[in-house]
Amino acid sequence: MTAFDALLISKSDHGQTAEWTSLTEDDLMEGDVTLKVTHSTINYKDGLAITGKAPVIRRWPMIPGIDMAGTVVRSSNPDFREGDDVLLNGWGVGETHYGGYAQMARVKGDWLLPVPSGLSRADCMAIGTAGYTAMLCVMALEAHDVKPSDGPVLVTGAAGGVGSVAITLLARRGYEVAAGTGRPETAEYLKSLGASEIVGREELAGTPRALGKERWAGAVDVVGSTTLANVLAQIKYGGAVAACGLAGGMDLPTSVAPFILRGVTLAGVDSVMAPKARRAEAWARLAKELDLVKLHAMTETRPLRDVLTLAPEILAGKVKGRIVLKVG
Repeated sequence: MTAFDALLISKSDHGQTAEWTSLTEDDLMEGDVTLKVTHSTINYKDGLAITGKAPVIRRWPMIPGIDMAGTVVRSSNPDFREGDDVLLNGWGVGETHYGGYAQMARVKGDWLLPVPSGLSRADCMAIGTAGYTAMLCVMALEAHDVKPSDGPVLVTGAAGGVGSVAITLLARRGYEVAAGTGRPETAEYLKSLGASEIVGREELAGTPRALGKERWAGAVDVVGSTTLANVLAQIKYGGAVAACGLAGGMDLPTSVAPFILRGVTLAGVDSVMAPKARRAEAWARLAKELDLVKLHAMTETRPLRDVLTLAPEILAGKVKGRIVLKVG
């Protein structure tokens, strides 16, 4: 049986180690679809898994990588056949089931979506979980009736993957977008994506007040903690915040004031276990609404083996936009 390369993370009493190793299909986990992986990407969660900075991996050893795109080579699932181009985000892949940092994968067909018309496999990984989550956040704001005419929408962690795609999507739909970032050097980049205002990280730091000046009709937050608390205090009456990340921490030092005095909604957005119908809607909208010129402009392509170098960089906030990992 043909061997293939994979990044395998193991754990011992001395900590975890990550090394490239050779596996065969017999080593893969259960599933009804086997695919040749051609592209993956790196998200903040992947950085946590590879570095061990958080307990993302829950089964050992593990092939990390929560995203993958590739071509079906074998399938007993009626929805997919040999030669189909497919993509996968989440579902515990890279945590409890072998993930995308390998040349081959075997997964459940129920976890897969066909690559949407108009997108390539590389495009799908340029979008990845980050971009797919950004669309889920836009959908959450729309579901809570946040309209462009209501005022500006803030995006925190704006220069990262979720933030970059969220700005592009919101701006194209006619929203005025404020980009929150701790990297002032990315201001021109953020404006090229559609941001009309740059909000420095210091404006969202410090001890949160119960209520502040009403500034934004809504927000997409990837930071959590103090940043999210400060954002909530400055949302306009009846506004909403789509929260999808915890780069700043899992705590939320706020009060009920924004919710009961201004009718603000805090909408949690989960991308990992989102129902397949919602995933399909998000990806269909991404294929239709995302500006591919801007997507390509924010994307860098790197070989898969660079992921060990990229993992600490993404945690340190040194990665801008999106990275496609080409699986050789």
